[in-house]
Amino acid sequence: MKVLTKKTDYAIRALLSLAASKGSYVSAKAISAEQGIPYQFLRGLLQEMIRHNLVSSKEGVQGGFMLSKNPDEIGLKQLIGIFQGKVEVSECMFRKQLCANRAKCVLRHEIMRIEQVVNNEFDKITIGKLQRDLDAVNALRPASGNVEEPK
Repeated sequence: MKVLTKKTDYAIRALLSLAASKGSYVSAKAISAEQGIPYQFLRGLLQEMIRHNLVSSKEGVQGGFMLSKNPDEIGLKQLIGIFQGKVEVSECMFRKQLCANRAKCVLRHEIMRIEQVVNNEFDKITIGKLQRDLDAVNALRPASGNVEEPK
């Protein structure tokens, strides 16, 4: 079971790069280099995000990609839905055919409850929240080259 796929992870990282640019266009090459995302793979993700009105693009020298929404309006649950579908803890309930044990399954309701909890938690996480968390972590790190060795 994967909670987040590579596509979703890369999409989140790309959106964090765009959120950090604060309304400026950023090239796909710059995002690829900064985040370590394969360039062609990133291009496909960005096109998908354009289709879902999360990102806009502009061609030319000053072009690139930019967020189309406030980072606090881009939820992790939405990104999961776009790039991997619903969060599912168990495959047995979601195959094209229903599980033969579905009516008697004692675990089914617990799994459904867990999925609801996970979905509710993902609902609380936005790109804006992740960006603020990242900014806070970066503020705690000493700047490279400014670290003094103990004497």
